[in-house]
Amino acid sequence: MCHNATRFPAQPPLPIVKVMFAVYAARIDRDNPLSGLESGERPAPEARPGWSVVDVKAASLNHHDLWSLRGVGLAEDKLPMILGCDAAGVDEDGNEVVLHSVIGQSGHGIGPKEPRSILTERYQGTFAEQVAVPTWNVLPKPKELSFAEAACLPTAWLTAYRMLFTNAGVRPGDSVLVQGAGGGVATAAIVLGKAAGLRVFATSRDEAKRKRAVELGAVEALESGARLPQRVDAVIETVGAATWSHSVKSLKPGGTVVISGATSGDRPSHAELTRIFFLELKVVGSTMGTKDELEDLLAFCAATGVRPVIDEVLPMDRAREGFQRVESGEQFGKIVLTNS
Repeated sequence: MCHNATRFPAQPPLPIVKVMFAVYAARIDRDNPLSGLESGERPAPEARPGWSVVDVKAASLNHHDLWSLRGVGLAEDKLPMILGCDAAGVDEDGNEVVLHSVIGQSGHGIGPKEPRSILTERYQGTFAEQVAVPTWNVLPKPKELSFAEAACLPTAWLTAYRMLFTNAGVRPGDSVLVQGAGGGVATAAIVLGKAAGLRVFATSRDEAKRKRAVELGAVEALESGARLPQRVDAVIETVGAATWSHSVKSLKPGGTVVISGATSGDRPSHAELTRIFFLELKVVGSTMGTKDELEDLLAFCAATGVRPVIDEVLPMDRAREGFQRVESGEQFGKIVLTNS
């Protein structure tokens, strides 16, 4: 019998990688963004100091997610990237929470030199069973709001809140034009404006969306480009090139156009510079909002009964249907994805 068999040292066990279902950008395609959208198993986030892992109950779609698939704000070397900026869920201690989507504000939880970014630009997003964010970015969810309702607020509704009340500086009794009724920010601006005592006008190319805008509180909804009954104190602009000239022409002298997006392009054929300087108009850029503003928005909704307008709620594994609806522009309000 041979007693000289080679003995190999015992190998350490391989680490167990926890996985979860997620919806993610696998490739960038500027012309056909949904070709890069995939779903399946991805590594689950791991707990680390200063961060919280949240079980996602609901997450909402934004145009930002489509732009990410086109490579806007998302670099190839960050792929695969779980999409989704907004979520509401339950933290490790069982608390119902809402996430503030801007990572790096004041350096909380990730170091003072971290540049400001939105979830999915540098960090994995919310279209998954779990997401990890700095604990500073976790806010209590008001009990008055469902998970689906709360998940609509951190991007589109927070953007509209900041556009109206911080950057446009409108007050009860002022008049506002909201371009492109139906989109998430535009819908939020109509509802919030009505609740705040503003006189809201809206535009849309779609008759059904114009009717819905009036039902939500607009005093009048007109065809895109139509002359308003009066000039307004502020314009909420998310469409861009297609509506820019109309936005500027609709303002009172000294009025303000606040722009947070350009879904139709960012190079209008008529910049209206003469009108801007002659009438002393203000053009203000606006992006998302602060944690304090999100806290105020959550409290405002809880106290007033204002609720986000939800177009459709889908299970997470049907996310592609939601993306298709956003890409086509068919939706009115928010598309929400849920985990059972």
